[in-house]
Amino acid sequence: MTIPSSPELEPAEQQLLTDFEASELRSVATPALLSQLREAAKAAGLKDQRINIRLSSSDLQALRTRALQEGIPYQTLISSVLHKYVSGTLPERTKVERD
Repeated sequence: MTIPSSPELEPAEQQLLTDFEASELRSVATPALLSQLREAAKAAGLKDQRINIRLSSSDLQALRTRALQEGIPYQTLISSVLHKYVSGTLPERTKVERD
């Protein structure tokens, strides 16, 4: 089944769709990479502790707005930011960027 070209698709997206329909896409994931990703997903998905935290109304609203922009629940965003911070993978910025 071929999906007609859509004016909403950018050229790169249209090429990806065309390649998909022609079964020309091949996975580059190795068994080792898949195993590593499964373990990371298990570790990230294991949420066995609950906390309560007080935030300013403006910070909470900013978090909810950012989460909406990212298309994720705001509690997931908070959890992700905290995880990145404690794991040392949260990039530092010298200036707060506003969208």
